[in-house]
Amino acid sequence: MYAIIETGGKQVKVEEGQTVYVEKLAAEAGETVTFENVLFVGGDTVKVGNPSVAGATVTAKVEKQGRGKKITVFKYKAKKNNHKKQGHRQPYTKVVIEKINA
Repeated sequence: MYAIIETGGKQVKVEEGQTVYVEKLAAEAGETVTFENVLFVGGDTVKVGNPSVAGATVTAKVEKQGRGKKITVFKYKAKKNNHKKQGHRQPYTKVVIEKINA
């Protein structure tokens, strides 16, 4: 069984036991989070939401909070002696999907 959930403005396909990196959530490591915005549940029986499946939830356990690899943002304007170098590390939350309740 799998489900498509929405979190952090993105849609993620998840299965039980899967490890997923999502946008940062306000939860500490070891806590359980519940995703209530389930858009689709697949498996033996298919449930499609309009826009979300009523009564369906996905529970997951937060494994850790972290920050992604550093990217460099470099802005440059030709012939104007104008440049700006900036770095960014996107925060994320690593979760393990425990149960899909549909």
